[in-house]
Amino acid sequence: MGLCGRAALSHPRPPRRPLGLPPGLRLPGDGRPAAAASLGGDSRSRALRARRQPRRIPPAGDRLPGGSLAVTDRVQVAIVGAGPVGATAANLLGTYGVTTLIIDREPDVVGYPRAIGVDDESLRTFQTIGLAGEVLRSAIQNVPLKFFDASGHCLADIRPTAQDFGWYKRNIFLQPEAEAVLRRGLRRFPHVQVMLGTELRQIRQDADGVTLSFVGEDGAREVRADYVIAADGGRSTVRGLLGIPLEGSTHPRKWVVIDCANDPLEAPYTALHCDPRRPYVCAHLPDDRRRWEFMLFPGEDAGEMLAPDRVAGLLRHHLADPGVVDVIRARVYTHHSRIAARFADGRIALAGDAAHLMPPWAGQGMNTGIRDVTNLCWKLTAIVRDQADHSLFLTYEQERRPHAKAMIDLSTTLGRILSPTRRSLAHARNWFLRAASLAPAVKRWVLEMRFKPVPRYQAGFVAPGPHLPGVGRMFVQPRVETGEGTHPRLDDVLGPWFAVIGFECDPLAKLGDAELAAVKVFRPRIVKIVESRAGERHHRQHCADQDTIVVEDVHNELRPWFQARARDVVVVRPDRYVAAMTTADELGPVVTNLAGQLY
Repeated sequence: MGLCGRAALSHPRPPRRPLGLPPGLRLPGDGRPAAAASLGGDSRSRALRARRQPRRIPPAGDRLPGGSLAVTDRVQVAIVGAGPVGATAANLLGTYGVTTLIIDREPDVVGYPRAIGVDDESLRTFQTIGLAGEVLRSAIQNVPLKFFDASGHCLADIRPTAQDFGWYKRNIFLQPEAEAVLRRGLRRFPHVQVMLGTELRQIRQDADGVTLSFVGEDGAREVRADYVIAADGGRSTVRGLLGIPLEGSTHPRKWVVIDCANDPLEAPYTALHCDPRRPYVCAHLPDDRRRWEFMLFPGEDAGEMLAPDRVAGLLRHHLADPGVVDVIRARVYTHHSRIAARFADGRIALAGDAAHLMPPWAGQGMNTGIRDVTNLCWKLTAIVRDQADHSLFLTYEQERRPHAKAMIDLSTTLGRILSPTRRSLAHARNWFLRAASLAPAVKRWVLEMRFKPVPRYQAGFVAPGPHLPGVGRMFVQPRVETGEGTHPRLDDVLGPWFAVIGFECDPLAKLGDAELAAVKVFRPRIVKIVESRAGERHHRQHCADQDTIVVEDVHNELRPWFQARARDVVVVRPDRYVAAMTTADELGPVVTNLAGQLY
């Protein structure tokens, strides 16, 4: 194993070019270039044409691309780890047109379930890469989460039905099937190469890039990359080579996790049983499966608890006949609440479990990793295309690390609610939860899952100055109505890159030539949102740019969002966070300042 060197970075200021996807890039879908409503681009005036439908995902038996790299090859981004986080990153970079190599030590998808929860933010990312529908084919949507006491009384029933970001907040899936979808999705991109059964041995970086040394079926290889994403899990090889410590704690209690098929229970939800005799979790999974998780007590040997008779003994307390289920897998886990001391080192970024580890109780381990790469990949795209300098890369840690820590804290807190084994503590917890449920505001806070930390970037790539509500937060995603009468989710209109949105106004109407040039730097899609059944005067022919897409707020969900913030124009980043919020009169200086942050 080699030691990773860290060198000072030298980044000469390149000539400014429009920020965005490469001209002519064909995305998965109807084959049109990405920047549909870019200023000065080809005319694409109809809102329907903004939609991107995913190509058919090849069947599982097809070969993945990859395996033919020469030693001298160079890519713009290399990804270590092809789990759900790494594969999502590769799909994002493929969508953006970035030459990418992704390697993984395993020759195929690991066949047993691990993560089982996918949230609305992750599904929104899968929507961007055209794979949300495929992932949901094997998922159960809108699954409740319930807390029970030892007597079976429900202490809390969490049923968040709102779809602020276009999808349900709690969905249950099978990770192997989702990983297979993500990996097959990479075949759409000839500029993305996959090398499985390949193990990283050494990584070195200098001012110009990173050299990765690895061993695969064809022997030892090297490749150069401008940047590297380490998504290689909790035992990250890359993090170890960089010498980055994981800060935090390891929980003293172990848990045995049992995945079963032929589930006989009629309990279509996830249940956290706060039973001091033995806390346990019972989760309904797709395909007639169920996951059981039982806390182990001091003195119980982890190896012995995996013996078939001990596994059957654990299940016998909850199933009339444990013999009716097929145990797919039983394994003992130790939970960690840890975060990397830094998320970036030179040109290398940590993502997913390589950057943070958390208990499973909030179902946010994988989802936090998806947030990482959704934040990171558009920034790398801008940098490797000389449309931003290295300072944009530094905003990754600035924006993502605090929120990852908040998710670790939430997961740890939920575990503390679940796991007390002292009866006095359990009774106090139950009393508190019952009392809290009597307060309507608290009940809504729990029911709608408002306790989940929502990222808010007060620093990073956001407009400076007085911080307005909404800036640095994820933009909402209702369905809208196009001129053709279809009802897509808003992101299907915005496209995969930047967007400038005006509500009841043409966002470009008040801009001079210099300010229009500043807008053009982002190569955004320009969207005007009008009230439902607006008159003809609102339509496209009255917009400053004829490529402006006009859609209707058919469900009246965007009007209250804009009214509450007293602004009518937003600049939305590719990761769907609001970079700036302003008025049409003030857009010019705001977007000029924002463009200046790229260099």
